[in-house]
Amino acid sequence: MTRFRLATLAALALTAVLPVAAAEVDATASYIVTLGGINIAAMDVDLNDDGSRYSLDLKANVAGFGAVVASGTASASAAGSSSGSTLVAQDFELKTRANGETFTVDVSFSGRNVESFKVEPPILDNYDRVPLERAHLTGVGDFLSAFVIKGGALDKSICQRRTGIFTGVERFNIAMSYAGEDVATSARTGYQGPVILCSVDYDPVSGHFTTSEITNYLADSDRIVIWYAPLGETGYFIPYRVLIGTNMGDLSMVLTGMKY
Repeated sequence: MTRFRLATLAALALTAVLPVAAAEVDATASYIVTLGGINIAAMDVDLNDDGSRYSLDLKANVAGFGAVVASGTASASAAGSSSGSTLVAQDFELKTRANGETFTVDVSFSGRNVESFKVEPPILDNYDRVPLERAHLTGVGDFLSAFVIKGGALDKSICQRRTGIFTGVERFNIAMSYAGEDVATSARTGYQGPVILCSVDYDPVSGHFTTSEITNYLADSDRIVIWYAPLGETGYFIPYRVLIGTNMGDLSMVLTGMKY
């Protein structure tokens, strides 16, 4: 599994509807990521919102998983406008370090369109990579902001959304739908209370490799589920738990701490 693919999965394992009153938010959510029941990463996500602009900063330490996931570090950040009913990114950055190598992505957005992007080192356009087209760079956002939701209530409206995402490498679409309600009770997690379950459909558009087993598996999977919890009284909703079925075991992300 490549470092970028791990970041994409984590992001899928980490995506706003009704407007909320403008208020400052300064919050941190901590997660543990496991693959096949084995801890592979710990991450913190900081959210700041002054009522008109927001920023998201993710930092992760990856323990590794044999030859499947390399140990290292990953960071991602997004910033943009929060004055409307949804988060609208203007900048997105991703950086991973593993095995002495660094991979970086920088994307600038104007509204919901990609203004520019840069990837280092560049992704090779092999014969099996689906070409990115200009039309694929419109009506999109970043994958970090896409999974943090502004809303009015913890109900099925949390799940009723479709999102186009551009990572700097791939364009794909996410369609979420309501899957039920539950109550988080474990004292080992960072939240106890009602949660909403959303099922997620992943649709690759371009930039991916047609021979990628992970891409094809996710596209065919019906086991991508996100449990959403309220971030206190901030008007934001964040993933409490994420479950992605993979051919290497379940990729799971669980909220372990929440400060706001």
